[in-house]
Amino acid sequence: MYPQSPAPAGNKPVRRCALLLVAALLSLVFAACTRAAPEGAHPQVSIHDPVMAREGDTYYLFSTGPGITIYRSKDRIHWHRAGRAFATEPSWAKSVAPEFNGHLWAPDVIERDGRYYLYYSVSAFGKNTSAIGVTTNNTLDPDSPDYQWRDQGIVIQSVPNRDNWNAIDPNIVLGDNGTAWMAFGSFWGGLKLVKLDDSWTKPAQPQEWHTIARAERPPFTPTAKPGPAELEGPFIFRKNGYYYLFISRGLCCRGDDSTYRLAVGRAKQVTGPYLDKQGKDLANGGGTPLIAGNKRWPGLGHNGAYTYDGKDYLVLHAYEHADHGLQKLKILDLKWDKDLWPVVDPAQLDTFKSQLLD
Repeated sequence: MYPQSPAPAGNKPVRRCALLLVAALLSLVFAACTRAAPEGAHPQVSIHDPVMAREGDTYYLFSTGPGITIYRSKDRIHWHRAGRAFATEPSWAKSVAPEFNGHLWAPDVIERDGRYYLYYSVSAFGKNTSAIGVTTNNTLDPDSPDYQWRDQGIVIQSVPNRDNWNAIDPNIVLGDNGTAWMAFGSFWGGLKLVKLDDSWTKPAQPQEWHTIARAERPPFTPTAKPGPAELEGPFIFRKNGYYYLFISRGLCCRGDDSTYRLAVGRAKQVTGPYLDKQGKDLANGGGTPLIAGNKRWPGLGHNGAYTYDGKDYLVLHAYEHADHGLQKLKILDLKWDKDLWPVVDPAQLDTFKSQLLD
């Protein structure tokens, strides 16, 4: 508090009150300017389907949203908005999905020889009127004069009544000889892997496709409805001499009612088979549980996995019960047990707190 000086003798009471009021206001202003912001004053990053990349000393997040939402950070805790990849939408979007609403789904980003490839999904919710496209840039820094996303168009497309798979949720992984493969898929006939050509923008010829994860569905069950085949969001992470396939099971995007959770398998070859700890093929319903929700975080999933400065991280979103099921960014330490299976401490869900600064 500011010390209050006595008014000179003879001042009228009204003037004295006015002086006291001014002093009080100055005190409040001074306190507001000098007091540190309380912990938690900045909201956590609310994000769906996050993937991450680093250029120089800056980390970038790409996520589902209008035009693909982008954030950047120096420390993976404090984040700033960094615009979007598309000012409007891809020119071809509505020709693939007439019900497309402007939200580009589930991106993935990878760097190749100083060029960044950003893959993304166009779809209508619950349908396989979908396509995966790719846009490229020479930098991730929006302040650089070289910053410009250039759309390369459709990589693959799924068509109802023709394809029993859904062209969303792309992830790019490199095989032993540097060949690029794209994992993708949601519900329907499971998760797929397709070999890309040297441009990384089209399937290789002759085409090579593999089913890497699926689950049996009872006869006559609509393929887009909830049920045993609730799996999506593949991410393949190369480590320890294996390719680890992370998948999201359950239902996303339902706030407190979300049942999202992660499972994993691994293979010696990028094309599989991906087996769980019991030796069951993920293409036959296998998958070792990795991390699931709890009362505070009822659902979590759609992850990426990364190595930075010798440490491995799992990046995902989780729905917070205390915030009406709002999705939040989580970056968790990824460890390995004696048999080289991934381990994640669920206590990190409570300890990791991002901050959105602007």
